[in-house]
Amino acid sequence: MLILSRKIGEAIAIGGTITVRVLEIKGGQAKLGVDAPDSVSVHREEVAQRILEENRRAAQDAPQDIASLDGIIRKPAPGEGKGSKP
Repeated sequence: MLILSRKIGEAIAIGGTITVRVLEIKGGQAKLGVDAPDSVSVHREEVAQRILEENRRAAQDAPQDIASLDGIIRKPAPGEGKGSKP
């Protein structure tokens, strides 16, 4: 882990496209500003962890093979079925 000290108004650069700037320090908290491309998701750590967990759960609940998706995707519309014409 890289540990840096910054004063109010100073920033760090990450990968040439992300800048994190110290905006304010009050009490035991620092207010940070993050400038990043739209393609980069920026979340507080606890929110990012919840997103990862939800994605893991969704992946576990997903059908394990493509063949099982066929029945889900190709459900007949109401009124369609055996003997009806498309």
